[in-house]
Amino acid sequence: IIVSLQATNTNNNQGNFEDDSSTTTTTTTSTTTTRRHFFAAATPLLLLSSPNAANALVKGNAPPPKKSSSSGDKPKCTNVEECQAMAEKKAQEEREEEERNMVPPEITKGGVRYRDMDTGVGTDSTTTTAAAAVQQGDEVTIYYKVLKLGKRSFDGLSGEGTVVFSRGYGLEDDEKIAGEKAFVTTVGSPQNIVALNDALVGMKVGGLRRFSILPQQGWEKATKTCDGGPGGSGAGGELKTDYVVVPTATMVATEECLDKTKLPFPTTYAQQRRMAQRFDQSLIMEVQVVKTGPSPF
Repeated sequence: IIVSLQATNTNNNQGNFEDDSSTTTTTTTSTTTTRRHFFAAATPLLLLSSPNAANALVKGNAPPPKKSSSSGDKPKCTNVEECQAMAEKKAQEEREEEERNMVPPEITKGGVRYRDMDTGVGTDSTTTTAAAAVQQGDEVTIYYKVLKLGKRSFDGLSGEGTVVFSRGYGLEDDEKIAGEKAFVTTVGSPQNIVALNDALVGMKVGGLRRFSILPQQGWEKATKTCDGGPGGSGAGGELKTDYVVVPTATMVATEECLDKTKLPFPTTYAQQRRMAQRFDQSLIMEVQVVKTGPSPF
């Protein structure tokens, strides 16, 4: 009887275990099915309720435009030597173009080459009366700049230059008396350099003229010893600069050949030193006629 009861209890327990396992499996399956149905039903709602794309307002600069991929617009170089060669070629082309378009300079009776930057109005600003062109013997009031030739001055007149000394332009002006801004002289005076006397003839009030000054027409003493022309023969007159070497040039003591009595001439030490280094080269002078007649300054 005891054995029979134990067997019966064992069978009952096994039945309970099987019932519990069956119940657990059924519950799990039901839960999984419920979740699937929930997500299946919620997915369309999530898709329908999603917001539209927003356009954000961002501070700052707009991105630069894309560069053109075409390489034909601008030539490119791959190394320093090639870039330098291209730059030199471009500069040479610009110089040639400038030479082709440049108006040929005029020449005075004394052989001074000049170019009028402004012909002037020919009217005296102090009297508002018409003034004739400057002639030999006239007293004139002028502003001037003496310039060293630049490297692009292919004809001795063009291009920019470095100021050696000046009067009236506010460029470290050479003033004998404070407030005296202009230079007054008589056209044809032996005190003036030859080039200035020649270049002033024919100018009008307000006119601006640029002319070349060869050493023999400027501040170089007119002696055979001081002439640094070919062979030192006194037949100089070619264009001379500090970066062009004449193979047959004669070395001279330049300080002894500077004629300090010729006008115009700087009075400050710094300007005199610059002049001592440049007087035996070809220079440029720009002159503007302010007035004819006695000086108002």
